[in-house]
Amino acid sequence: MTETTPGWMTSDELDTARGRMPILYVDAVPVRVDDSGEVTSIGLLLRIGADGTINRTLVSGRVMHHERVRDALLRHLEKDLGPVALPRVPASLQPFTVAEYFPTAGITPFHDPRQHAVSLAYIVPVSGDCRPRQDALDLVWFSPREAASATVQSEMPGGHGVLLKQALAHVGVMY
Repeated sequence: MTETTPGWMTSDELDTARGRMPILYVDAVPVRVDDSGEVTSIGLLLRIGADGTINRTLVSGRVMHHERVRDALLRHLEKDLGPVALPRVPASLQPFTVAEYFPTAGITPFHDPRQHAVSLAYIVPVSGDCRPRQDALDLVWFSPREAASATVQSEMPGGHGVLLKQALAHVGVMY
């Protein structure tokens, strides 16, 4: 079946593009903050990986053709966290880091066996009711200390644990 929504490719077209060029993504670390803006908890999605294992991941997804980065970020936050998560996308769209995923493991800490992808990574405070949707099984809130633990980090494949630690360091919370 051919997808007719503008900006979407068929599965075959996407596979061809993935084999020829990097694909632009956004990664988002959903956080809860207190009244002073300090991060109090980090939301991690629980998903079933392609290999059948259960993993913790960040909000992540492609930027579509002719889509603004801000709109892609909001679309993926709503898709994964639900329509009333009330994300506060930063006024400046400068990411806290750029993660480059390679299909070959070991080039960077970030690995995606499907493709070479470049992801703009953001920390996004959410204040509403988050209910995972689409392919997410659950959303679990961790304290910064719990999120940085070896146990949680070991459950985050493809470099998402590294990205989470970078996010924690960026907001001044590192354990």
